Amino acid sequence: MTTAQLSETAAISPLVIRERTGTICTAEIISVLKGEITALHIKGGFSIEVADQITANFVSNPALKERNDGVPGQYVGASHYQKDAASYFAESRNAQTSVGALFGTLVDPVRGLFEALKRDLHTQGIELRLARAAHAEANICRALSWSGAGPYVLEAHDDVAQVLCAGKDYELAGVARNTVVALNFYASMAEKGGDLRIWSHKPTAIDRKSQGVEKTGYPYSITYLEPIPYHDFSLKAGDIALIDGGFVHAVTRQSANGKRRLVLNCFLGFARPDLVLWWT
Repeated sequence: MTTAQLSETAAISPLVIRERTGTICTAEIISVLKGEITALHIKGGFSIEVADQITANFVSNPALKERNDGVPGQYVGASHYQKDAASYFAESRNAQTSVGALFGTLVDPVRGLFEALKRDLHTQGIELRLARAAHAEANICRALSWSGAGPYVLEAHDDVAQVLCAGKDYELAGVARNTVVALNFYASMAEKGGDLRIWSHKPTAIDRKSQGVEKTGYPYSITYLEPIPYHDFSLKAGDIALIDGGFVHAVTRQSANGKRRLVLNCFLGFARPDLVLWWT
């Protein structure tokens, strides 16, 4: 992990960073959900053999597509980004088989974490479930391989704006008032680069307006972020990371040859004190 130098003129929000090796525990996830930890990096959180097979299944997946929403990358699954609820849940329903094919007969590490967290939250009187509409529900995850050019393969953004603007037909609005957590399982990493960078900055509505990203949270300019300190997480296949998605974050440039960077991604957060929603 590297830390940029603090600028006296930068408006910052404190980061609480935790990194360790081993399996992830649900208490840590709950701490991120409650805003007690900003970013959590678990090294070797799931099997390399499982990670390698998920990567192979992604490459051969017949539903593999290029994103066409202005965020360069390939994906399998569904994204609520810039979609109304009807479109998103239809896409989720259609993607169920292709998302399942990412795992095949493997023990699904995402589903395993979901079920463990669901049990532990239940003991606290809190329900965890997939976000849903009348006749459909969100997928457990989506698979993403970013391909942006320039200094970032995924440009700087926050995950709150897209939830705030998701629309009245979603049940996600309440989550934006709490902590929108991004959960990533790293199935493959480039030989060099592809770090997760998180800035010490949690934008307000005024900040988003100044950057013209009120509805998307994407992308923040490099000039805007230049005086703000950041942390880089150096990731390997088999790692797991959770971050408070309200903080600006990005993925750094990666080597063009060798292995691709592939992440299984989902979001979760408190919609009410007794309900945590999970979606993609």
